[in-house]
Amino acid sequence: MESLFLEFILAVVIIIVAAKLGGYISTRFNQPSVLGELLAGLLLGPTVLDMLHSWTFLFHDPELLGELLGIMAEVGVILLMLLAGLELHLPDLLNAGKVSSLSGILGVVLPLGLGYGAAILFDATPHEALFLGLTLAATSVSISAQTLMELNVLRSRVGLALLGAAVFDDILVILVLSIAFVLVGDSAGGLSGVLLTILNMVLYIGAAAVIGLWVLPWLARKIDQLPISKGTLAFVLVIALLFAYAAEVFGGMAAITGAFLAGLFLGRTPFRDEMEEGISVIAYAFFVPIFFVDIGLDVNLRAISGSAWWFAAVFTIIAIISKIGGSGLGAKWGGFTNREAFQLGIGMVSRGEVGLIVAAFALTSGLITQEHFSIAVFMVIIATLVTPPMLRAAFAAQEKAEPSRKESRTS
Repeated sequence: MESLFLEFILAVVIIIVAAKLGGYISTRFNQPSVLGELLAGLLLGPTVLDMLHSWTFLFHDPELLGELLGIMAEVGVILLMLLAGLELHLPDLLNAGKVSSLSGILGVVLPLGLGYGAAILFDATPHEALFLGLTLAATSVSISAQTLMELNVLRSRVGLALLGAAVFDDILVILVLSIAFVLVGDSAGGLSGVLLTILNMVLYIGAAAVIGLWVLPWLARKIDQLPISKGTLAFVLVIALLFAYAAEVFGGMAAITGAFLAGLFLGRTPFRDEMEEGISVIAYAFFVPIFFVDIGLDVNLRAISGSAWWFAAVFTIIAIISKIGGSGLGAKWGGFTNREAFQLGIGMVSRGEVGLIVAAFALTSGLITQEHFSIAVFMVIIATLVTPPMLRAAFAAQEKAEPSRKESRTS
């Protein structure tokens, strides 16, 4: 056990140094730091160096060590979404409800349909095609949220609508996943199981809203008055973890959605700035770098071979275009300008851990093959890697366009 602990410490040191170095290099090329952290993960993972399995002189139990790092990574994404929630104001998010709902719905329907069709063309069975399509439908907004925070536009109309659309997206994917399980005959609960899933979601969101709006502000004030070292910060961490736990266990939703809701409600308290500063230190110094690097540690892009590369390429292109088109069209119908709709669509491209969770779930349930799983993972990685630079380019183009419009008005 002592040996495992020492190996864990060494692995964390390597990961954090690689993440920060990759982030620094990325910013030197005028790209978000998260891009460099993701590439550092690919470099250390089985795609290139395979740190955990190949460096046997350092690591002797790669499976258990990988599990420990995965747990740390999960805490990292929970803290990241907690910060995203703390950054926002609840009334602003509610005002973006129309755009968020339309973007979230179309951002699920179009990728699911196109992904299903593409899989069928490449000889997948209807069941395999359905679950491959679901991996395209799932959005992971954590990486986009991090990029928007770096660009200082998370509170913009696009940022608010993006986070709201991601919540709709998460709910819809879970519902479709439950219905798909019924269609393939593997759900013991049948239709009643789907209805129970919907009921659990509604009850969780309702309970979270009641607690968040009325209980948490009162609790925050009481705890702030107690003579406890960093009591408010500890309170935030406990609430975020409890909301994340309840979201998945009781609400049937992703844990990151619960963490985001916790941040959203805690951001209404007078201690918001103190909370945000404290969580930022913990998250960005330790947990978040592990999360971004761990994505690459879990992926082996060399598992794809032969003609499967054609399917992987087509599948990935569809993943990018369908999200931009579906979510962007929903934003346009909701009243956004073409530029804003395009920016929101790009922000929904990243699949991240949500797409990996859906793919792994389908693999372990025997619903897709190992080769299809590798293709889904390739799609997730590429979609995740291209999102930060695409977002930066989209907002940089806006910044260039706005001064030119101002100059034309004054001339």
